[in-house]
Amino acid sequence: MPELSHRRRMLVLAICCMSLLIVSLDNTVLNVALPSMQRELHASVSGLQWTIDAYTLVLASLLMLAGSTADRVGRRRVFTTGLVVFTLGSVLCSVAPNLEMLVVFRMVQAVGGSMLNPVAMSIITNTFTDPRERARAIGVWGGVVGLSMAAGPLIGGLLVDSVGWRSIFWINLPIGLAALWLTWKFVPESRAAKARRPDPVGQLLVIGVLAGVTSTIIEVPSLGWTSPLILALIALAVGCLLALLRYEPRRPEPLIDLRFFRSAPFSGATVIAVCAFAALGGFLFVNTLYLQEARDLSALHAGLYLLPMAAMTGICAPLSGRVVGSRGPRPSLIVAGIGMTASGLLFAVFDAEAHTALLFTGYVVFGFGFGWVNAPITNTAVSGMPRSQAGVAAAVASTSRQIGSTLGVAVLGAVLAGGVAASSGSGRASASYVHAFTDAARPAWWVLTACGFAVLVLGILTSGTWARGSAQRAAARLEQDQPLVAAARGSSRAA
Repeated sequence: MPELSHRRRMLVLAICCMSLLIVSLDNTVLNVALPSMQRELHASVSGLQWTIDAYTLVLASLLMLAGSTADRVGRRRVFTTGLVVFTLGSVLCSVAPNLEMLVVFRMVQAVGGSMLNPVAMSIITNTFTDPRERARAIGVWGGVVGLSMAAGPLIGGLLVDSVGWRSIFWINLPIGLAALWLTWKFVPESRAAKARRPDPVGQLLVIGVLAGVTSTIIEVPSLGWTSPLILALIALAVGCLLALLRYEPRRPEPLIDLRFFRSAPFSGATVIAVCAFAALGGFLFVNTLYLQEARDLSALHAGLYLLPMAAMTGICAPLSGRVVGSRGPRPSLIVAGIGMTASGLLFAVFDAEAHTALLFTGYVVFGFGFGWVNAPITNTAVSGMPRSQAGVAAAVASTSRQIGSTLGVAVLGAVLAGGVAASSGSGRASASYVHAFTDAARPAWWVLTACGFAVLVLGILTSGTWARGSAQRAAARLEQDQPLVAAARGSSRAA
């Protein structure tokens, strides 16, 4: 790809951030609209869960396929296809006649969404070749997450109250069309130097693993661990994982090269992404439920309560990108781990929910900590890998985030369910209900604290001299094996 001017690179970054904005907004806005959707579509709670979880499952399953396909056939081509599919899916969601069709159209959205974020990150990686400039660009990218967190509940609350829940999908149409036009006009095409072959078997095995794990998490609270369906889903996930570990190393061009994980920073970034986004998903889920059910706030007011957390995330993410660019990922990961751990302790030990001032302090501290974590995750995942596989590396990081969010909501939701159910007859916002909610949430806050502490420990362990050496050795090995891959490809064609 030709070297672009600074102004053109900034424009490419802005276009890529637009795709992140619509995907992130879609999740935060949807949560606000769930009660209205439930009333109009006569949906059960589990039905509403599937409007979110169907999207999550498809998105997580296809992220790595989208990344590798973009490296092979062209990043701009896949990115524009994703914009078209996501925008079309949004329009279909807005006219869904019933819950079942809404779930199907959410899956269409997810197919398009899987082509956006990892591919956009690959475009950024190949546009910003200077490590320091790239880290700063990734910091801006992370700041968009904070913007969506802040704007989503507010925009959703205003739209739902004034126009109706269907309007939350309309906001994707102008942004999607604008991003599509700008991409065709200003984003140059790029692809890997040597096209990688499709890996349909590996893709099916990845889908099997993620579908088994995600479905188990969703269904086990209601069905129990001894249910035949749960046992079958566990067997599916374990079987596909074992087959994936056996099959992928034997391919010259796998869907995901397991040798990536010989790099301690890459492996650390993957696990940190799971822990950090599990904390975020659980934090938002528990607090949104607490504010609306225990404090009896409207969706819009609940969004306003969470605004300090989102604002801190938006402020700190670009700062983290600058620090990563100048001093590496370790300082940002340490600050992130300390902030998220401290926030969890405020709720677990000091009952921050019971005191408004302490509640807002917990929100600010969590937003501060989480704001520092995104840039080092993404930068570490893609910077140590060959640029020819940047799309796959970015997709692994995105998949880890998605899995983390799913785990956070599922695990913390299951922890809450038992304690809160006992007070269901007391009514929302009653003293007994608030007390029961606080007691039930305490174990959930300890889980969140453990996630923050894991970010801190892994950040220290996987960012030192030994870890950097393992990354260099892994990258050198991958570059060395490129000629062997080409030779194997040529032999196969000759045969």
